[in-house]
Order: sequence, then structure tokens, then C-alpha cells
Amino acid sequence: MKDPRIEKLAYNLINYSVNLQPGEKVLIENFGLQKELVTSLVAEAYKAGGFPFVSLKEPQIDREMMLGANPEQYAKIAEFEGNVMKEMDAYIGLRAGDNINELSDVPAEKLKINGETVGKMHTSIRVKQTKWVVLRYPSASMAQLSGMSTVGFEDFYFQVCTLDYSKMGEAMESLVTLMNQTDRIRLVGEGTDLRFSIKDIPAIKCAGQLNIPDGEVYTAPVRDSINGTITYNTPSPYQGFVFENVSFTFENGKIVKATANDTERINKILDTDEGARFIGEFAIGVNPFIHEPMQDILFDEKIEGSFHFTPGQCYDEAPNGNDSAIHWDLVNIQRPEYGGGEIYFDDVLIRKDGQFVIPELEKLNPENLI
Repeated sequence: MKDPRIEKLAYNLINYSVNLQPGEKVLIENFGLQKELVTSLVAEAYKAGGFPFVSLKEPQIDREMMLGANPEQYAKIAEFEGNVMKEMDAYIGLRAGDNINELSDVPAEKLKINGETVGKMHTSIRVKQTKWVVLRYPSASMAQLSGMSTVGFEDFYFQVCTLDYSKMGEAMESLVTLMNQTDRIRLVGEGTDLRFSIKDIPAIKCAGQLNIPDGEVYTAPVRDSINGTITYNTPSPYQGFVFENVSFTFENGKIVKATANDTERINKILDTDEGARFIGEFAIGVNPFIHEPMQDILFDEKIEGSFHFTPGQCYDEAPNGNDSAIHWDLVNIQRPEYGGGEIYFDDVLIRKDGQFVIPELEKLNPENLI
């Protein structure tokens, strides 16, 4: 018997997230085989009059491929996958697996080859030319990271992933409007006092049409405007290693000092290319069902009362001119139990300790989104 929650999720992904139309082609790319959701997505694509294509990948095989990677080979892989992507109207990326640290022993130079070829193909073709959405799928390892039972985590997952994203999208409009009118941002909290400008860079709402789960409004800082220090208070897996106690100091937009539980390793990532030490995204998280970090960025960047501040590549929709092979969403939670904090727009306090405090934004507080 099919789980009705899976069928509902598949319906939402096809008909809301990528809004598949008759005759459109959708690539369903599954990292870690999850037959139930993939088969439901195929069925919903056909019901919508679309043409589904399926690509199945496995994290352990990807690891073995990367261990022997060379630039010429991965350029060909990117060309091969890019030629397929160019034919698609929509893309659904399903990420699953039993071990978030599967790539932990892949050398940094090999990961860089993948990022500069296959990663850039996704940025240049999939992101720019298709209607796309990326999501995780629940597993025992995800439940373990979140400190929940497997069944309890599945219940949480489907609650988060099938909430009323259209209602959230309507509530986000006032924040988008305010951000588009704002010049100066100040972030304050434990180990954090950071100032930057977002003037003339668009604010973009994310309400279930690019990521599932979703719940953020993002923009980008003016590239050279950032000064001060930020300290992140959530663990962040990146390139197979979990970073903690990450702190950056900025001068005129550039990270001039970076420390973490592995300071040498984090600086190697930031030395990937020139753009890696500049910021490509600033976003405010508002998902009312996501409260605690679980070392999965698709969830953690949407945490209620959080923001993320991202070294690396900017998005075309909110461009600040920064180009990089990396895009690393690092999260700070400002609710009282995480030390609190404030966000100021042009010297006006708009959020304190994770709660919006001006009337036009109160509809984004959790009690008004559930």
C-alpha cells in the first residue's frame, strides 16, 4: 500500500514546485534510490501530461568516481550531463543516503574538480534554464542526526515538506518589499556584529518552488560592503566534514580571518578561488516547523528565527557579481535558547531573538504560518 503522504508530496512537487505543463520534460535525479517517491513522481508527471526522465545515482559510487577524478574526465561528465539537462524543462533533485560523511576522505583537490565542472554545469544550465526543486528524503541517518526516532522523523519530515507553502509565500511579500527598500543591514548576537548593504539587490522569496522543505527570503550583500565579525552557532557539514564554531572577520567584503574546529581545513575551502572569501547570499529563515539544526542544509537554512550568510557564488536572481565554485550556506539561529540576537534594517530593529517585531512582518512569525 502506498503511503498517502508520499503521494501528496509527489503531487505538490510536480504541480506546485515545478508546475509541470503538458508536453514538458522533467528530469528526476535520485541520489540514493528511493523507489516509492520516484515512482510516485513518474506517475504524477504522466498525469500532468509531462514526460518524465529518471537518473539514478548512488553516493558510494560517486565517492569512488571522485577519488580518481581528473579535470579532462569531469569536463566530459559535465558536458554529458549538461547535454541532457539542456533538453529538460524541469528538474527534481532527490537527495537521500545513509551517510552524510560519504565524501569525507575524498581529497579537497578532487572535490574541487567536481565543483568546477559538474557543479558549475548545474549553476549555468539547471539553475538558469529549468524549473527546478531539490529535496531530501528521510532516512535513519537523518533521524539520528536530528536526535529523533526513525518514525518520529518521518512524521516531522512530511509535516514540514507538505505545509501550505502558498500561504507562506503570501506572508513573505511584506518582507520582500521591505528588503527591496533597505540599504543598510546590521546583524548582532553572540560573537557577531556585522554591517553591510543590500541596496539595489533584489530580495527573492522561497516558498516551496526551489527547495523542499522551504521557508527563506534571500538577497545578497553589496560585495565590498561587509565589515565586522560573524560567528555561526550551528554545525555545518561541507565536503564530508562537519564544521563547528565557525567565525569570520570581514574587511571591505573579504573574509580576512576564518576560524573553526578545523581552521586549516576551512581556510583551504575559502582558498578554492577568489570568490570563495566573499559572500554570495544573505537570507532570513522562517519555517515554523524547523526548530533545531540537523546537519542538513536544506533543513537548517530554513530554521525558524535564523539567518544564513553564504561564502561563494551568488544567485543570478540576486546578483552581486561574486563568482565561485563554492556556495556554502552557514547558519546562525537567533532565538533566545541559542543566545538571541537582532536584525536591523536601516537602524530599525525588525527582528529580535528570532521574532519579527514590526507589524508588517508579524505574519511571518511561526504562530501565523501554521
